[in-house]
Amino acid sequence: MALEIKVPSPGESISEVTISKLLVNVGDYIELDQPIIEVESEKATLEINAEKAGVLEKFTASEGDSVKVGDVVALIDTTAKAPANTVKKEEKAEAPKSAPAVAKLEVAPVKETPKTETSAKQSAPSVQQNYSASPLAEQLLKEYGLNPDKVKGSGLNGRITKMDVLQAAVEQGGSGKGAGYLKGSGSREEKREKMSNLRKTIAKRLVMAKNETAMLTTFNEVNMKPIMDLRAKYKDTFKEKHGVGLGFMSFFTRACVLALQKWPAVNSFIDGEEIVMNDYCDISIAVSGPRGLVVPVIRNAETLSLAEIENEVKRLAIKARDNKLSIEEMTGGTFTITNGGVFGSMMSTPIINPPQSAILGMHNIVERPWVENGKIEVRPVMYIALSYDHRVIDGRESVSFLFMVKTLLENPEMLLNGTSSAESLLDL
Repeated sequence: MALEIKVPSPGESISEVTISKLLVNVGDYIELDQPIIEVESEKATLEINAEKAGVLEKFTASEGDSVKVGDVVALIDTTAKAPANTVKKEEKAEAPKSAPAVAKLEVAPVKETPKTETSAKQSAPSVQQNYSASPLAEQLLKEYGLNPDKVKGSGLNGRITKMDVLQAAVEQGGSGKGAGYLKGSGSREEKREKMSNLRKTIAKRLVMAKNETAMLTTFNEVNMKPIMDLRAKYKDTFKEKHGVGLGFMSFFTRACVLALQKWPAVNSFIDGEEIVMNDYCDISIAVSGPRGLVVPVIRNAETLSLAEIENEVKRLAIKARDNKLSIEEMTGGTFTITNGGVFGSMMSTPIINPPQSAILGMHNIVERPWVENGKIEVRPVMYIALSYDHRVIDGRESVSFLFMVKTLLENPEMLLNGTSSAESLLDL
């Protein structure tokens, strides 16, 4: 009798998923709990496992199809016996301790096939390989179908550069696929791709945030030299002791946690006609995954050390990269941090992640003029932005929150408890 494999419910309010990958082939012998299908919901990617062992008879849907929760997606013949060469899990676990002797392979000599005059002509290269070119120039030579012997190199020792190839393509007229870009006869084709459930959900939430919140953004700048000096001094010791690198995200998370405790309105949200104030800090970290933006959550970040924050960021980033985040790991955040600086962003206006009321945007670090003690110095500077819902957060709270984040980052010793050493000494 064939066992029906149905789509399980991936979470509350989710009624449809998309089949992103078929992990096995029809006719394969499937073991108990072996993943057979990977599906993508509005919030996460999950695997559907075999409920019993058997031979996969058929899939009732293909990759890219949208199916509803409870639909049958595969049939397994549970009466079929495992092939003789199938190794069971128990047998794998009882592997012998001593490694078996490796058999010595004897490779028979390959007889050379005499080349005919025709095959020799076909295998001969069309151009000589006695030229020097940069990797990009080499690629352009092939795309434009140019003979490198007829391209004059302007680089060191006659090395052919990208500009040399482009100039030669204009003068000689390339015949390859890249020549169309110069001649104005490039491709005009379009490619249409169905939006995934995750991308559709992202689109809906971003539009909702723009339309249903009174969103404003305030900016500030941070001198990153103190933190960069601290990292340079302790990064090796930190990694040796904690097994994880010391990045900027732990400093920013810690600074936001302290600022959220000082200004709780930034850590709240609107529920109907009520404002819900959170006494905990679940920090959402925006991560760009293979299928779009995902926002895993660091729970109770106010209780974590820098090392614990870095370990959690690393764990969640790996799961996001592998599409293994669960719904629980991506829901329930109270405040979001997003880092556009890793892509080179100088400044941006981040969009609030509903139902949260604020989001902090990090950007790239650039050396800029900075005035210290009446003198202009060169300092590594980052612009930071706080987008907030003005219905919940007033200007005083938003600006004060961002200024406190800036102050903490420029004085890393204050990240321990939010005050300077002198203030701690004087119990201020």
